[in-house]
Amino acid sequence: MFEANLEQNLAALMKDLKGGNFVPKPARRTYIDKGGGKQRPLGIPCVRDRVAQEVLRQLLSPLFEALFHEHSYGFRPRRSCHDALRRVKELHQKGFRVVLDADIQGFFDQIPHPVIMTGLRNVVADGNILNLIERFLSAGVMEDGVMYPTTVGTPQGGVLSPLLANIALNVLDWHLDKAGFHFVRYADDFVVLCRSHAEAEEALILVTHVTANLGLNLSPEKTKIATFSEGFIFLGFAVTHRGYRMREKSVEKFKDRIRELTIRSRNLDARVIEKLNAVNRGVANYFATDFSTVTRQFRYLDHWLRKRIRMMKLKRISRFDNVKLRNRHIRRLGLIFLSDLLPAGPGC
Repeated sequence: MFEANLEQNLAALMKDLKGGNFVPKPARRTYIDKGGGKQRPLGIPCVRDRVAQEVLRQLLSPLFEALFHEHSYGFRPRRSCHDALRRVKELHQKGFRVVLDADIQGFFDQIPHPVIMTGLRNVVADGNILNLIERFLSAGVMEDGVMYPTTVGTPQGGVLSPLLANIALNVLDWHLDKAGFHFVRYADDFVVLCRSHAEAEEALILVTHVTANLGLNLSPEKTKIATFSEGFIFLGFAVTHRGYRMREKSVEKFKDRIRELTIRSRNLDARVIEKLNAVNRGVANYFATDFSTVTRQFRYLDHWLRKRIRMMKLKRISRFDNVKLRNRHIRRLGLIFLSDLLPAGPGC
């Protein structure tokens, strides 16, 4: 609908933005499954508000990029989750074997608006821009036809939220840097790498102090000090001294998606194969990297997927079906296995 009269809508939007008359609408509240019975709330702005947020993001990003720490990787140009994980591996190879794995409790939903606005005012002098961002933060959310006010937090799902999150946590980055700690942060997910447990304890004290000053709290259940031998979870990977593998939650999420596509009552046709290939490519694009060690996991998941294919095709579960529908026949259907998508080289 917005695109149907695009030029007129954009002109009206720009007039409101320049004149200071723009009033954001409440974001639409929706939830996505986090696994384990938990849900993550999202706030989806209307199209008009998303365009306005993108205008602000393009104006503000160049100003703050020069101020962000080099080891902040989340939602920044030419930086990715994989870059963050490569930095973790680099520090491990340099002898940093103890990790403070920290988790900020409900970060996006709990971050105080004054913290965001203080970070913005330190750099931005334009009152129109500052007022507009305050309006977005306090626009509220709409859920089941009821509007709820937003006095804290910035909704996940908004175009501007990742930038505002980085602005708020930039303070933490530079406190850690000043204290001499090595860290890797991707949005609100970060680890501090240390040479000893004592150093990690010092890092925990500092992080607790800084986050408390920001009006945030560390999750006591998810924040821990671990060694690479014990392992820890970071950005979807189970990280240990032996390598970087898919965490169990990611494996189960993959299986759940495959189960949805391979229900026994449905027919195995080209459309199903196309959807399965899309799932496999998505998993491989993220987990099959030059530093990951997922070959055995991928082979196991390929074996499990073939069982689902045989069950769907033959409408039963039997170990004798390996002969009736051999692997080469499954390949002829066009299915791409996870193992086929592994990069060449010793990494995986």
